Amino acid sequence: MQTLGQNEAFQTCPQCCCSCTAPIFKQSPTSHNKPSKHRNSSAECRHSFTVTTTSSIFPNTQFTNHESLPSLQESFNEFTKVFPQYSETEHVDHVRSKEYFHLSLSNNQTCLDYIGIGLFSYSQLQQHHHTSKNQLSSSLVPQPLPLHHSNIPFFSISCKTGNLKTLLLHGGQDSEFEAAMRRRIMSFLNISENDYFMVFTANRTSAFKLLAESYQFQTSSKLLTVYDYESEAAEAMISCSEKRGAKAMSAEFSWPRLRIQTAKLRNMVVSKRRKKKKRKGLFVFPLHSRVTGARYPYLWMRIAQENGWDVLVDGCALGPKDMDCFGLSIFRPDFLICSFYKVFGENPSGFGCLFIKKSSISTLESSSSAGIVNLVPQKQPFQPSHDSSYDTELDHKSTPTLHEKQPFSVTSFSGPTQTKQYETIEEGELSPPKSKAHQCSEIKEEVVLQVPVQKKNVQESENESFDIECRCLDQVDSVGLILITNRARYLINWLVNSMLKLKHPNTQGVPLVKIYGPKVKFDRGSALAFNIFDWKGEKVEPVLVQKLADRSNISISYAFLHHIWFADKYAEEKGGVLQSKVVGGQGVTSNKKKDREHVGITVVTAAFGFLANFEDAYKLWAFVARFLDADFVEKERWRYTSLNQKTVEV
Repeated sequence: MQTLGQNEAFQTCPQCCCSCTAPIFKQSPTSHNKPSKHRNSSAECRHSFTVTTTSSIFPNTQFTNHESLPSLQESFNEFTKVFPQYSETEHVDHVRSKEYFHLSLSNNQTCLDYIGIGLFSYSQLQQHHHTSKNQLSSSLVPQPLPLHHSNIPFFSISCKTGNLKTLLLHGGQDSEFEAAMRRRIMSFLNISENDYFMVFTANRTSAFKLLAESYQFQTSSKLLTVYDYESEAAEAMISCSEKRGAKAMSAEFSWPRLRIQTAKLRNMVVSKRRKKKKRKGLFVFPLHSRVTGARYPYLWMRIAQENGWDVLVDGCALGPKDMDCFGLSIFRPDFLICSFYKVFGENPSGFGCLFIKKSSISTLESSSSAGIVNLVPQKQPFQPSHDSSYDTELDHKSTPTLHEKQPFSVTSFSGPTQTKQYETIEEGELSPPKSKAHQCSEIKEEVVLQVPVQKKNVQESENESFDIECRCLDQVDSVGLILITNRARYLINWLVNSMLKLKHPNTQGVPLVKIYGPKVKFDRGSALAFNIFDWKGEKVEPVLVQKLADRSNISISYAFLHHIWFADKYAEEKGGVLQSKVVGGQGVTSNKKKDREHVGITVVTAAFGFLANFEDAYKLWAFVARFLDADFVEKERWRYTSLNQKTVEV
């Protein structure tokens, strides 16, 4: 059996997306090591990156007062000295300023609260609104668009009856919209239609639940998941599979770095008695953690496949072009799930995508399948939109519905133009009040998405397929994997290192921030999990941090880490670290084995999308530094009380 070494992730799917032979950062005086025979190896490149980052960013410096932080410009100048190749990603800044101008300084909104891939640009959406208004003002009857404009129809998402296996075996009648969207998404993800079927679902959680309802757990009775945080999509799958007789198991993660507990996971994956034809069950593997930014060794998929598991890859934490280096043709998972939202920084309605390998259809059974949706042409193109299915790719269970003005108001997603009120139904998925978007049977009205569509000729035949203009996907393709990966790498590692420089001004030098999972690391993901502690060492509740951040126009999230394993040398820390999850206003005890799921750590999370820039990272750092002031929280409470706003007890 293959063993999992330190560099197994790189061996199978290199994250070293930049050249190791050329300097990707400025070498600091302290980072020079003795000559090595393998100086240009990937391991040396990664190690050198870590050493240089930690030694070159604010070297020998601690910040004990938020007013002593260097300015944005000073920090950026030092940042570019350490990471000179960041300037090569300027094209992203041009795209942001031109196509996503709602994220500009005038709106002063920093969006770090969800991970995912957008379909359209904000500029594209605004152009459509402008064109629609002009048409309505010139005539009561909408006129055809001029040839120099895209022909922009509407389509809606509606429930699809039937079951998954029947749909896969006998097919269905795709509309031109569905066919065009399917082609564009599969092309973007580099997935071949010859190998995989693609099914649209209401959202990410619907995709997980749909597969759980269709998978043959009666004959392949185990479900093994690998999540270091509470994922509502995974929880929905676990709940559904257990009702159908499956035995659910979970990987554990070692404290304090939250790496996979290799020995325990191997014992669950590897067959004790070799039965070549016996399927063991479904192995659910997220390539990255959407909360901590941890990347997991891809060889776990190979080991699972060799030991009779069907593999489901959760690709929802992938960066915009990470599928290009995933090695789909090497591992060929049985199932893959991802999701797309509409516009970054706006109301992020969208849908989920479930991919099924054609040779794996036999592992499914016919059953009632809720969650499958159709993309349906809208008959009244200029009717106001009423979205009822949302997939924002948040990393946490969203906060309560917005009501009256509050001192620590909560936004459910990024975007300064939000006017509706929403309530939480599941992880990263929002719904209007009194709606359950993840259950198709409860969707009361169609979801209207505005989708730009281009035809080669106005007179072309009806059989000619549409080409949907997904401008955000086009922009990601134009930037490419290397620049996107490097940009996120520089930003997230600068932020991690800078966070660790914040210390309380007391003799003990208590750190302000504790980071969970990987810290400064070459191949870490672009998500960050952390908590803030006061000068006494007491944790500031993540929900309060989120609310205060929102008042500073910074959208961040919170999540619940679980399945944490403590070695004997950390046993004394266990009681002070873990907490019981609050459910329905009450803490959950952990006396029973099944209640272990409710023991973990609530953390603040932030995530960088491909449009994130240095100002976003600096703004979050400067906000967190304000907690160095022991009276910061009380000052904020007084501030909003003085404005005659109702306070919120947290």
